Amino acid sequence: MNIKLASPEVEKLRELYYREGISYLPKVLELVDKNRLSPTYGCFDRSYWHYRTSDFPCGMAQEAVLALAMAYYLQAQDNPYQGQERISELVVAGIDFARRSSHADGSCDDYFPYERAAGATAFSLYAFTESYLLLGLKQSTHVEFFERRARYLAGSGFRESGILSNHKALIVLCLYNTFLVTQNPVWRDQAKARLEALLNLQSEEGWFPEYQGCDPGYLTFTVDFLAKYFSKSKDDRVRRPLLAAIEFSSHFMHPDGSYGGEYGSRNTFHFMPHGYELMGRDSPIAIRTVNQFLRGMKNGTRSYLDDDRIFVHYAYNFLQAYRDFCAERKEPAPDQPEGVKYFEKAKLAVKRSRRFYAVVSLAKGGVGKYYKDGVLSLSDCGLVGETTDGKKFTSQMVSDFQWEIRGEQITISGSCYAYRTILFTPFRFILFRLFNTMVGRFLSPNFIRSVIQRIAITRRPKKVPIRFKKEIDLSNLDWIRYTLDLEDSGIGIKELWVGSDPTFIYVATSQPYQAGNLRPWRDLSEHLDTLNTKRTVTFQIPIS
Repeated sequence: MNIKLASPEVEKLRELYYREGISYLPKVLELVDKNRLSPTYGCFDRSYWHYRTSDFPCGMAQEAVLALAMAYYLQAQDNPYQGQERISELVVAGIDFARRSSHADGSCDDYFPYERAAGATAFSLYAFTESYLLLGLKQSTHVEFFERRARYLAGSGFRESGILSNHKALIVLCLYNTFLVTQNPVWRDQAKARLEALLNLQSEEGWFPEYQGCDPGYLTFTVDFLAKYFSKSKDDRVRRPLLAAIEFSSHFMHPDGSYGGEYGSRNTFHFMPHGYELMGRDSPIAIRTVNQFLRGMKNGTRSYLDDDRIFVHYAYNFLQAYRDFCAERKEPAPDQPEGVKYFEKAKLAVKRSRRFYAVVSLAKGGVGKYYKDGVLSLSDCGLVGETTDGKKFTSQMVSDFQWEIRGEQITISGSCYAYRTILFTPFRFILFRLFNTMVGRFLSPNFIRSVIQRIAITRRPKKVPIRFKKEIDLSNLDWIRYTLDLEDSGIGIKELWVGSDPTFIYVATSQPYQAGNLRPWRDLSEHLDTLNTKRTVTFQIPIS
């Protein structure tokens, strides 16, 4: 595909997508079982087929076929994978292995046997159908498999417990891709019906919900999937919601080209550029936003989540963005007005001026990021501490905090929460596997999923008798003032910090590498004597 580009500078921006995306291909080829004689030929879960540390294949891993298909397809001067027969063979082998290892209803597992995970089922089906269309494959066994998997997604997959808008958007795309493969209008109609249900979830502010609220990172997945659907279907119902989501998301592109973070409901730093490139002709805001991301990619300030389960999302998305690069880079829309913009429904406040940028979550106790002159000055992930009797706590939680905004001053107050974590022991793991294989396989996947969600994600831990008040001055980003009160006469604090990068609910795609990891935690031990003696303390930490 030849694209006429506006300038050499713009060509260099486009080239960033290709370089970043193609750099992942050796890892993709390392993960796949390439031995034709092996019963796991085409499996991309190396922990299953090679290390034998897993007792079932992860269905999400098969999504990697699309990275191979894109590399096979892309016309680039130094693309060593273009047109290589071995690459197309592995794409077919990957789809075949998924077909053989799937459940009878077409679903697949992700984290445990008999999970029948909607997310893994949808991500992989999109990759299979997109690869099938891209390479012009013609195999009836594949088509039957796609329809079986699409049937699952249109039913119980779309009704999965918890609200994950990005999954619902992806299912819409999967169903439409299945229509493109089969030319059966049933799948087109199914996609349109599911789209209507998804659009009804959109907030008037432009965002789509993820579990307990707004997550700007996962919103870019939803934008990406809807933009792909729109470019294929030309369904005009999605255009205005898409533009509204893009406009909302643009507020969370940081000055250094990083995006999102712990202030979102799911703690993610995702930015999927392909959808923004597809919408570039319709939205100058999309171009401005994605240009900032490209500069962050060039400077190494984007987040990196390159473990074996997740990196493929980025690998093929970057290659798709290269292929569908918007050559008409319209002049960016004027910058957002200076001052504080408050998104009441999302419970997020954004400060923007010539020198300063900040984003604060009112829903998570004031978790926020603060930039001065384009540089991250403070990553505030809330209070983190331990009492003298060994109980750990944090102020970072989605909760009913009280807040007040007066001009550019924000005050947030509430209780801290106990920190808890869940780890397997050999005995617990054996019990979990016995449950999966002897009971779970006969239960609804949504029942098991909802139980796990309550345990690991949505259940709020107990409050601890420690209250905090956080006062944030956004006018010049000089300081944050904390007041802590111990509400139990028997409690004392042994350690206390403001954390720069911890998170406290389980989200598979949180905790990437990003610039905040290099910021030190703010040690507050100098205030503990006063707090433990007087039962209250007020102090300021500089934003620097």
